[in-house]
Amino acid sequence: MRVLVVEDEKKVAALIQAGLVERGFAAEVCHDGDTAMRLLTSESFDAVIMDIMLPGRDGLSALRKLREEKNTVPVLLLTARGDLNERVEGLDLGADDYLPKPFSMTELIARLKAVLRRRTGVGLTIQSFADLSLNLSSREVRRGDCKIELTAREFALLECLMRTPGKAVTRVEISQSVWGHQFDAGTNFVDVAVQRLRRKLDDPFPVKLIQTVRGLGYAVQTYP
Repeated sequence: MRVLVVEDEKKVAALIQAGLVERGFAAEVCHDGDTAMRLLTSESFDAVIMDIMLPGRDGLSALRKLREEKNTVPVLLLTARGDLNERVEGLDLGADDYLPKPFSMTELIARLKAVLRRRTGVGLTIQSFADLSLNLSSREVRRGDCKIELTAREFALLECLMRTPGKAVTRVEISQSVWGHQFDAGTNFVDVAVQRLRRKLDDPFPVKLIQTVRGLGYAVQTYP
C-alpha cells in the first residue's frame, strides 16, 4: 500500500514514515497542502495521512478540494486533541477518520488499516493463488504446508504482485508501491528484489509462480 504523509513537523513526519515502512507500507512525505495536492492529482496513492494545520493550503482545504474533484482516496486526518469543531468539519468534508495528537504509532496503523478495509470493502486478510497464501494481518506467507520467511520489503513486493494475480505489474508500479518513488530505468533494484523473492518463493518448489512478462514487468501466475 502506498501512503502519502502530509505533515509540516518534519520529525513527526519522519517518525510516521519510518513506522509505516517498518510495517510494510510504501510511504512518501510532504510538508504542505499545496505540494500534497500536486502529488495527489498526478500520482496514485492508496491512502493519505494529513495534518489539518499545514502551511499554505491547510488540511481541511486540501480535503475539500480533493472531494470536489471526485478524488475518493481515503484520508486520515491528524488533529489537535481539543479541536472538536475541526474534527466534525473534517468528517463532514469527507475524511474517513481522524486521530488526535499526540498518538501512538500502533493506533495510527490500526486506524489506517480499518480505513483501507472499509474503502476497499475487503474484510478478508488472506490473499491466495495456486498453493500460495498471504496473510495480511499476521504477515505470514505459505506455499502449501511450508511457511516462508520474508523481510518487510519482500512481503510488500509479494503483496504488490498478489493484488492482481495473473496480470502483469510494471516495474514502475512495483517501484512506486514498494519503495514509494519513481522508477529509474538506469537501475535494476526491482529486478534484484524479485530475484531474491524468487529464491525463497519459487526455487524450492517445482511450480514457479513469479513470471517475467517481457517488456512489462512481473506477474504471479502459472504456465501450463
